[in-house]
Amino acid sequence: MKYMKKKSVLIILGVLFGLNVLAWIGVFQINHANFEVTFFNIGQGDSIFIETSQNQQILIDGGPDDTILEKLGKEMPFWDRTIDLIILTHPEHDHMAGLMEVLKRYRVENILWTGIVRDTAEYREWQKLIKEEGADVFIAQAGQNIKLARNDIANLEVLYPFESLEGQEMKDSNNTSVIVKLVYGENSFLFTGDIAKSVERKLINEGTEIDADVLKVGHHGSKNSSAEEFIKAVSPEIAVIQVGQDNSYGHPSEETLAILEKYDVNILRTDLSGDIKILCNSQSFKLKLNSL
Repeated sequence: MKYMKKKSVLIILGVLFGLNVLAWIGVFQINHANFEVTFFNIGQGDSIFIETSQNQQILIDGGPDDTILEKLGKEMPFWDRTIDLIILTHPEHDHMAGLMEVLKRYRVENILWTGIVRDTAEYREWQKLIKEEGADVFIAQAGQNIKLARNDIANLEVLYPFESLEGQEMKDSNNTSVIVKLVYGENSFLFTGDIAKSVERKLINEGTEIDADVLKVGHHGSKNSSAEEFIKAVSPEIAVIQVGQDNSYGHPSEETLAILEKYDVNILRTDLSGDIKILCNSQSFKLKLNSL
C-alpha cells in the first residue's frame, strides 16, 4: 500500500493528475458545451459514466458483471480505449466486478478508491489488476477536489470518507463508500454509493454541502438508506435509483419511495427507464431516457 500512500498525499496537495492527457486542475476550460452524466441500467448494481465536452471520461463503479463493456461500447467511439478516471466507491461485487472487466480491456489512467482491505478472492483479483494496470492510484478522502475547468465551472469533490481508510479491513464496506459531488455550472450531482442512514446523518452533522439537483439514491433505494432528513437536506429535483428488475432484495423500498414523493422529487429508476442520461450546459440540464 506504500505506493498509494504517496499518491494520497499528492491528491491533497492539488496535483492530482499531473500532466496526463486529461489535463486536470484547471488546464482546460469546458465553456458552455454539453456535459453528460449517464446512469447505466446495469442490473442490481451501480455504474455511472461522465463525459465532458472535451471527451474526458470518468466511470463511477462498474456494476456486477461484464454488461459494462457493452454500455461503454455504445458511449465511446470504437477507437477510444482509454478511460481517464475510474472511481470504485467500495469493493462490493455489484460495484467492483464490472470495473475489473474494464481494467482488462481498457487503458485506465487514474483510479480513485478507499484502499480498504477485504478477505475475498474477488478483492485480491482487484488488487492484482490495479497493480498490473500501472494507473495512478489515489486514496479517497474528504476535501479532495478534481477541477475540470480553469474557472471552476466544473469540478468533482470528495465528501466522504472523512479520513483515509487505507489498509483498514472491513467485512461490510457499504458505509465506507466514496461520496462525490459533481458541480458543472449551476448543475450539481451527488453520488452516494451504498451508504446507510448513519453516514447520511454524519454528513448532515458535519455541515457537509450535500444539496444537489440530482441525487444518486443510496444502496439501490434500500430502506436502510435515504433518511428523511437527508433527502430534505439534499433537496434534489431528480432522484435516480439504480436497481435490477425483479431483484430479490425488494429494492427500492416503499419507505424510500414515500420519502422521495413527500418532497416532490422526480424519481427515475433504471429498472423501469433503462439508461438515464442527463445532458447539461452550464445553466441547465435535460433528460434523455432509453425505454426498456
